[in-house]
Amino acid sequence: MISLYEGGAYLVNGSQLIADDSEAINKIKAQTGKDVTKEESRKNTIAYGILESHNTSGNMDKLKIKFDKLTSHDITFVGIIQTARASGLKKFPIPYVLTNCHNSLCAVGGTINEDDHMFGLTCAKKYGGVYVPPHQAVIHQFAREMLAGGGRMILGSDSHTRYGALGTMAMGEGGPELVKQLLNQTYDINMPGVVAVYMTGEPVKGVGPQDVALAIIGAVFKNGYVKNKVMEFVGPGVEKLSADFRIGVDVMTTETTCLSSIWKTDDRIKEFYEIHKRPGDYRELNPGEVAYYDGVITVDLSKIKPMIAMPFHPSNTYTIEEVNANLEDILHETEKRALVSLDGAVDYKLTDKIKNGKFYVEQGVIAGCAGGGFENICAAADILNGASIGPDEFTLNVYPASMPVYMELIKNGAAAKIMQTGAVLKTAFCGPCFGAGDTPSNNAFSIRHSTRNFPNREGSKLQSGQIASVALMDARSIAATAANKGYLTPATDVPDKIGEYKYYFDSTIYENRVFDSKGVADDSVEIKFGPNIKDWPAMVY
Repeated sequence: MISLYEGGAYLVNGSQLIADDSEAINKIKAQTGKDVTKEESRKNTIAYGILESHNTSGNMDKLKIKFDKLTSHDITFVGIIQTARASGLKKFPIPYVLTNCHNSLCAVGGTINEDDHMFGLTCAKKYGGVYVPPHQAVIHQFAREMLAGGGRMILGSDSHTRYGALGTMAMGEGGPELVKQLLNQTYDINMPGVVAVYMTGEPVKGVGPQDVALAIIGAVFKNGYVKNKVMEFVGPGVEKLSADFRIGVDVMTTETTCLSSIWKTDDRIKEFYEIHKRPGDYRELNPGEVAYYDGVITVDLSKIKPMIAMPFHPSNTYTIEEVNANLEDILHETEKRALVSLDGAVDYKLTDKIKNGKFYVEQGVIAGCAGGGFENICAAADILNGASIGPDEFTLNVYPASMPVYMELIKNGAAAKIMQTGAVLKTAFCGPCFGAGDTPSNNAFSIRHSTRNFPNREGSKLQSGQIASVALMDARSIAATAANKGYLTPATDVPDKIGEYKYYFDSTIYENRVFDSKGVADDSVEIKFGPNIKDWPAMVY
């Protein structure tokens, strides 16, 4: 399923891997007729080419990167803009998109969330940015739909800033790095290593992108195999994956601890840009004839099974089949792990969820930048079609990642299939991913197609003796579990129900609602502060 090379390797013609040993150079010469060196072959990765084109230092060992675009959400953009303003900001020097997908409910803390939004809107007008109102799109879906482009680099103040499947190297960083870009400074790092993710085969029906992602995370997180490196997805298996599938794997690369990601691109990605009315933003990306990688992860897609990441980390992975076959042992092992993760703060028990020899869960959530994609929700709708989630503890909430996705789900009937089961379809919101939405009952178990399952990601409060659990799964298996009224079920048990789908992107909603300055600043605009936002005192230089 997944294997790791002990050392580096050469990729020849994008298809053949040759391990880096004493005979590697001779093998390559025999095959290509060319003399190669490791140093020159390093320059033939996709990642090297993109980093080189954005480096301003003149030294590829010590990078000083200038990004093409920036993006932030409403937890981070206030502090970033305030810091930049206090440091002399007059205009956003590059496109900067302010999305409102984290504090979008405006339900807690009085007026502060909407005050942040109004601050963002007026700053977008004053400094020449883009403002995406609450519920229109989660940060990363808007970036995929409207910002990504082949060979570009995007910096975002959110950890899951990953658009590699679309040919864009993207990185998630804290606010200070975005402030530096707003002040025309650079992102300074040493040249990272590049690890190939070499894909072969094709996923079986019922296996989705979260399954592939969790299998990879489980193989590389604990050993630090890709830590602070770039993951470059290559191999014949890539072309077997749709754009949505690749995006779903790519967004989870953050959980491997890699620096960034990039994929080879092809006609499926070209079609993605055409669907989104941006054909000029497509660029074909492939490694050179002989490319050297610092490591290789081989992934046989045909052998990936429906996965579950048990609490309290995305790397605590098992196949669902394995969990169902060894329920007592795995649930007890998770209870022991909780003693460490929760520091004994609460009484934590899972083995009481075994009912008639099956694992019963109380909640399912399909949401956000990882789960809220069009194909994920369509597949879930097919599996749920004609089913009922039942009147008991189990609930299912589904959040499309953007209003254009939501609108297409309504047009193609998927929304109705989901809603008639008793599940609830909600608007674009990141809350379930970071603990601000759909908090289940105490000691409940939630299965989610989202990004993380750390303690408190489900919104419980350890200090008040409240705890619930989040496990990560793919939307397909969440739907299969929902159709089975909460009993853990892999989607491979119902493969014949899953169809194929055509997406039609309609930008009318954005045109009617998103503020886009087109890069034109208006200094006459007065920034709207709130009781929680104070203008900083003038800086003394």
